[in-house]
Amino acid sequence: MARQIGMLAEKSLHAALKLHFSQPDDQLECDLDGYVIDILRGGDHCIEIQTRHLGSMKPKLTALLDKYAVHVIHPIAQERHVIRIDADGVIVSRRKSPKRGTVYHLFPELVSLPKLIGHPNLSLETLLIRDEEVWIDDGKGSWRRKHWSIQDRRLISIEQSVVLRTLDDFAALLPTELPESFDSGELAKAIHQQRALAQKMAYCLRAMGVIQVTAKRGKALLYSRV
Repeated sequence: MARQIGMLAEKSLHAALKLHFSQPDDQLECDLDGYVIDILRGGDHCIEIQTRHLGSMKPKLTALLDKYAVHVIHPIAQERHVIRIDADGVIVSRRKSPKRGTVYHLFPELVSLPKLIGHPNLSLETLLIRDEEVWIDDGKGSWRRKHWSIQDRRLISIEQSVVLRTLDDFAALLPTELPESFDSGELAKAIHQQRALAQKMAYCLRAMGVIQVTAKRGKALLYSRV
């Protein structure tokens, strides 16, 4: 029954990635210690596909990591097309989103998990993908989308995979051109992202023990690599 519930609830993107990563002898949507696991391999290797809200996995990871290896796969849209479908089910537009995701967009998802990163049984895989996001005009969505709801996400292609197993892997995401001591503004410039994202990255790396606070410049914290 758990298998049926999981498969009925999942979206197209989740289903496509589960099909892509599963192997013939894997168990899909099975129960393990009270949790539904996307892919269970060999009885003790869990593969979890989390398309958003990585923080919601904290209870599951906390419960499983001391006994099982857990590999978390998180897709980020490097390129996205938005398809709008009106109330009659007619496609009214298809446009390319100006937003381009990078591996650095993983960090806003990790702000509630950094102390789990580095656990010997945990590995993360960031997939940079091309996808389609389907919006429907049902009047129930966010005001930011003028009340259009996101009905589904569809995988077009996987463009790149970045596997993060150790703290050294996270440290390698720091650009080499950063000065020995840097603030979040300099980090933002080096990774070509907004400062708010760089601040989340700095917070996570600091909590992981990858960087440390060394001083202040005005109100800005200065960091250095550990």
